[in-house]
Amino acid sequence: MDLDVVVTGAKPTATPTGPPPAIPPARRSSAWARGKTTPYILALPALALLGLLLAYPLYRMFVISFQKYRLRELIGGRVPEWIGFDNYSQILSDPVFWNVVRRTVIFTVVTVVLSVLLGLLVALLMKQVNRYVQLAMTIAMMLAWAMPQLVATQVFRWMVDADFGVLNWLIDQIPGVDFFKHSWFADPTQGWIVITSLVVWGAIPFLAITMHAGLSQVPRELTEAATVDGANPWQVFRAVTFPILRPLIVIVTTLSVIWDFQVFTQIWVLRDAKPEQEYQTLSVYAFVESFGRGNYGLGASIAVVTVLLMLGVMAFYIRQMFKIGDAD
Repeated sequence: MDLDVVVTGAKPTATPTGPPPAIPPARRSSAWARGKTTPYILALPALALLGLLLAYPLYRMFVISFQKYRLRELIGGRVPEWIGFDNYSQILSDPVFWNVVRRTVIFTVVTVVLSVLLGLLVALLMKQVNRYVQLAMTIAMMLAWAMPQLVATQVFRWMVDADFGVLNWLIDQIPGVDFFKHSWFADPTQGWIVITSLVVWGAIPFLAITMHAGLSQVPRELTEAATVDGANPWQVFRAVTFPILRPLIVIVTTLSVIWDFQVFTQIWVLRDAKPEQEYQTLSVYAFVESFGRGNYGLGASIAVVTVLLMLGVMAFYIRQMFKIGDAD
């Protein structure tokens, strides 16, 4: 008999040996709800700030898209005529608008694919070099990324200049090739190659540095184990690295779609503020209709359609961010 029982006369208590008591369902559901709503609560201040900054401009753009709003209404202070969906009917029945949409989509797909692939290749290269070369590459890319778009576009414009461009001079040095005073924008295909190269060049630093940070999170033990099992580098990347990096690739790809879909500065400056119809994307087309031709109602309707097209991409991006937050 236990000595404490003899001295105090207390009754012995049984030591619990079974499983711990289950958490009540109500408490479990409350914790689950808190975990699901936390990302939305954290994102609420940023969304509220964006709403304050963008709500009125978006509202005015939406209203003007239903009006016959021209230069005389803007300058003379006249009340614009309400024409309903006439602006939308005009652009949706215009083959020029659909050509611009098709051109914008093709340009976005090409630039995003090239940017993400080249950014991933640069990130993989940074993993293979020593830390000093890695540091030099990071500094060089940060300097390129920090360059304002207007400055970078002017540099590219001088490089491909028909009279003094260094690119024409270099290609002209190839035996049998005549690129003297060659105009890159006379042919829209060559012109879009220049524009695409400029956009991809500006996007690679962010993508490469971001994906390099993601590659640093891949456990070395997994890659070493796959190598010991006989996997080649491509098999290691496909079976080990890529599945871990996939959420980050989805995020940067979605961001690239949002950025490249609304490219304006590069096209506008390279075409000397007079972009031909073959070089117009949705953002350039809306600007030309609004401020070039003074048809603000039609330009606003093009901008509204552009915003609606981008809402799906933005919703997908926000959803992916919340999924990563839930996974963490």
